[in-house]
Amino acid sequence: MTSGQGESRKYQATGPQAEFEPGSRGRVLRNLLGITRVRDMNLAEAQALLLAQQHVVESYSEDHRFTAADIRNLHRDWLGPIYAWAGEYRNVNMSKDGFPFANALRVPDLMAELTRGPLARRTPCQPAPDVELAAALAEVHVELILIHPFREGNGRIARLLAVLMGLQAGLPPLDFSPLEGRGKARYIAGIHAALDRDYAPLAEMFLRVIVRTWKRAASSSQ
Repeated sequence: MTSGQGESRKYQATGPQAEFEPGSRGRVLRNLLGITRVRDMNLAEAQALLLAQQHVVESYSEDHRFTAADIRNLHRDWLGPIYAWAGEYRNVNMSKDGFPFANALRVPDLMAELTRGPLARRTPCQPAPDVELAAALAEVHVELILIHPFREGNGRIARLLAVLMGLQAGLPPLDFSPLEGRGKARYIAGIHAALDRDYAPLAEMFLRVIVRTWKRAASSSQ
């Protein structure tokens, strides 16, 4: 979601990465395309994400162990045509709805911990019962979300990584619709629970994602 006036109540940032595109009235982050309207930026980001996903799906093998460097590359592949700082860790502090994410100065160390911890344990993501896959996806997803390493696009990068992990385990591309609409409140509650290393609530939500994914795949094959 592009930061703008509507977002200013949720995100607070200071520093170079907080600059907005001239002429956007503080609605759109400074970008390489000169986009000044939120709607146009949302479309540009969405189209770039589709292209990036098509590319990266073929870039990682089933036995690949993901690292922080891979996550930075995913971000760069996606937003590189749009933002000069794509793939770089944020240098601004951010919060959402009064919830502060990790201090920007800690992001590099926290991403290194993510590589040594959840990513080392959970990837490559091996075929397993859906409940076990949901637990693996939830842990990696929420730890990345809580670090919030980038100025923009953290949620979508976390979902893209989940898609790649799912593909390693033999799942079709994930359908995240259970995390939206009525499921959004439970999703956010699951993220908050993970602050105390309680991954169960979010794992339940990812199990719904997996179940929905299998149903959609079955329906498409008929």
